[in-house]
Amino acid sequence: MKGLELSEKFYKEFGEPMLNERFSHVLPFIAVGLAGSGSECYGYDDEISHDHDFEPAFCIFLPDESVVDRKTAFELERAYSKLPKEFMGYKRSFVSAVGGNRHGVIRTADFFEARTGCADGNLSAVQWLSLPDYMLAESVNGAIFCDNYGEITRIRELLKHYPEDIRLKKLAGNLLLMGQSGQYNYKRCIDRNETGAAQLAVNEFVKSTINAVFLLNKKYVPYYKWSFRALRELSAEYSVLSSELEFLLSSGNDSDTVKKKCGIIEKICLAVSLEMQQQNLTDAPGAEMEWLAYAVNDLIKDNGIRNMNILCAV
Repeated sequence: MKGLELSEKFYKEFGEPMLNERFSHVLPFIAVGLAGSGSECYGYDDEISHDHDFEPAFCIFLPDESVVDRKTAFELERAYSKLPKEFMGYKRSFVSAVGGNRHGVIRTADFFEARTGCADGNLSAVQWLSLPDYMLAESVNGAIFCDNYGEITRIRELLKHYPEDIRLKKLAGNLLLMGQSGQYNYKRCIDRNETGAAQLAVNEFVKSTINAVFLLNKKYVPYYKWSFRALRELSAEYSVLSSELEFLLSSGNDSDTVKKKCGIIEKICLAVSLEMQQQNLTDAPGAEMEWLAYAVNDLIKDNGIRNMNILCAV
């Protein structure tokens, strides 16, 4: 059973009745769901995931103390901790009644501030440019089972994807790195017999390509160990791309393989540029990634963001 399904079943069977019976006066201000860190919040959990942090659990999100006071929050946490210790064959972990857990009662502001540095989702340009994708992904992943107050849904909507100028800035930086590492430096390192540096170039190309693809799809890249799985789930086309990127990472550097790798790199760059054409980000698909990077940067409307170093967001 997937963690999100387990969480919702546990909430429906025990959490919802507890809230209705004992905290009806607080219900208008509550949101319930499962989001944040952990493979179960992405739906990526499996049997291996069960060795840690996998349990029947959910989050009760509360607004600040001016709406739901500290005493009520503590009573909610105590009630949550007394829910059944086992459900559908899965045991629950200890939950502290003073908070600090991944589950149980969490202030909405604390949840978002821990991931974005901002309690209400109104990020500055600097925050948008500097935050790692996976932290933003954790802010909007999982599922919200109910949101009577509407606060968490509103903030998640603000954080759903990058503002357009930020997306373009990050895309420009990753396109530049794709060109430098893949189209330029990989083969030069091979020609100098610097195979270690060549592999670093491949790694940089693969990482930058994944970032660019997710930016083109207006999605966040999750934590690195889930990046290939998330890439495969975008579409059948990207599933093929995933296989090609995995080949670049896992293959050797003999002369025949180097030729194949260089061909794959150019093929990937062309595919990315064609997608950019579909989005009206270029009218010259197939051009070098470095050229496309600066062309994309020129599309940014905000002068301050456009004039920042092209690599400031990667």
